[in-house]
Amino acid sequence: MDSLTQIVLGAACGEAILGKKIGNKALLFGAIGGTIPDLDVFVGSWLYDNEIDAMLFHRGFMHSILFSVLGAFLFGWIVHKLYNTRKRKNTTTLKNWIWLFFLSLFTHPILDCFTPYGTQLFSPFTNYRVAINNIAVVDPIYTIPFLLCLLVMMFFKRNSNKRKLWLKLGLGISSMYMLFTLGNKLYVDTVLKKSLKLEHIKFQRFYAQPTIFNNVLWYGIAENQENYIIAYYSLLDNSSYFSDWIKIPKHRALDENDFNDLKRLAWFSNHYFSVYKTGDNLYRYNDLRYPLADSNNPNSSVFSFMLYKEGDRLNMKPFERNEEDPSKILSNLWERLKGKE
Repeated sequence: MDSLTQIVLGAACGEAILGKKIGNKALLFGAIGGTIPDLDVFVGSWLYDNEIDAMLFHRGFMHSILFSVLGAFLFGWIVHKLYNTRKRKNTTTLKNWIWLFFLSLFTHPILDCFTPYGTQLFSPFTNYRVAINNIAVVDPIYTIPFLLCLLVMMFFKRNSNKRKLWLKLGLGISSMYMLFTLGNKLYVDTVLKKSLKLEHIKFQRFYAQPTIFNNVLWYGIAENQENYIIAYYSLLDNSSYFSDWIKIPKHRALDENDFNDLKRLAWFSNHYFSVYKTGDNLYRYNDLRYPLADSNNPNSSVFSFMLYKEGDRLNMKPFERNEEDPSKILSNLWERLKGKE
């Protein structure tokens, strides 16, 4: 999920392990641990010249179980060595720090697994991406109550029982909401499957995910041999039925068999994608797991980027802001979220 959410969850882990011993400093160290996996964005840019390699490095090994275990011992040992000096000597143990970093590192990829982007939880043994698709990458209803509980908790002394109460409250509210989104996901999947059958749409597979900032408006996509078919459903609709159907041809201006990089991008998108030629040695790659910015333009995916041939490989231009006005996109989603007859 977004950086703020991971900071909040990491801080809660720090509090659970060392809050009674070091107070609010445990929140800081937990937040640092919760941030470390996302540093793979910078590590990838440092390791690779090719932008596709760098992008695909994100949510890879540094979001794995193995990294959580190794990182817990490494960062726990380093911080314990630095912290366990002078007046602080013997106030904490190495075991405390290892557990703090393990929980803050491990909960980060676990939380990311619930989002549509997916996480290579079992890297380097397999590149399988765990993506449950039940919560958006940014969902304020999960994050804000959790954050407020931690902020209130900070005003109590480290040995206060109220501190423990507010921690439990933050973890409890966020966990209950996550359970709600899981139930929502199961329900919406049945609605999408029923809607496809009612529309007499032949499909090989389908999936649904919530749109950004909420768990009320859902985006669905199905695939058959010729096309992708997308639609929307809001929990506030008068009928339990996906609508606003759009058909997107499987456009492939580049052949996967010609470029291994395209195969890897197809894997990244779970094979929900299109590629359009837009100019001389320039191709737009649309990741169709995510909604369109303009429902009338099949080439306006909110998650898209430009590819170009570089020798016998493909490379990617840095991300550019979508041509559509972001406020207009959010406004359209908000209007659709409010439901329809």
